[in-house]
Amino acid sequence: MIIYKSPDEIAKMRVAGRITADAIQAMLERVAPGMTTADLDAIAEDSIRGAGGIPSFLDYKGTYPATICASINDEIVHGIPSAKRVLKAGDVLSLDCGAIWDGFQGDSAVTVIVGDQPPSPEADKLVRVTEDALDAAIDAVRPGGRLSDIGAAIQQVAEGAGFTLVREYGGHGIGRAMHEDPFIQNFGSPGRGPELKPGLVIAVEPMVMLGSHETKVLADGWTVVTADGSLAAHFEHTIAVTDGGHEILTSRSS
Repeated sequence: MIIYKSPDEIAKMRVAGRITADAIQAMLERVAPGMTTADLDAIAEDSIRGAGGIPSFLDYKGTYPATICASINDEIVHGIPSAKRVLKAGDVLSLDCGAIWDGFQGDSAVTVIVGDQPPSPEADKLVRVTEDALDAAIDAVRPGGRLSDIGAAIQQVAEGAGFTLVREYGGHGIGRAMHEDPFIQNFGSPGRGPELKPGLVIAVEPMVMLGSHETKVLADGWTVVTADGSLAAHFEHTIAVTDGGHEILTSRSS
């Protein structure tokens, strides 16, 4: 069941989104070769708690042990931070983070290439195209549209650039719970599914890979990797459908 949010609830989600965005920005300003993913996790937790929020990933389903997901190279999503995971120049690093404020959630992700040296052309293109796919998906979020318009926009950009998309995972509704209805596929034909209406808040998150679309979950029960070891990238924003279009609640641009 889709839960539509009131203006007051969206106002709370706007705060949760800002706290989430600020935590990601804090990590982006510090990420460098030689850091560990546990270092980044601590930065994010300090940022969220310092703003009065609660890390929403920590103890998710009673088992997730960290504030962020930090996924490197062939890890698509849900990589667990560790003091043993030392970042190297050229690593493709996806940072996924969420925060709760006054009972409501924000959720966002970004992928960067670690270090200042020029990245490999393949990695650079993968990250750029995945972000472009998110931008195209956000443009499709408007009242009167259909849910499948979002996935169709992602698919057009990603596959048009010669990449593949994760099939098993996708975007989702968000509110008091991190994952609510509807599930949002990152592929498909436009013009199908529920109508996009003001009050709908969703997390849109393309996950794009260089190689096969097949995935597997590691023995930790969380980390999702590409089955063929190819690179992956992941971007995400929390977005509210408004009367005039949409609002990105996790924007880092302001």
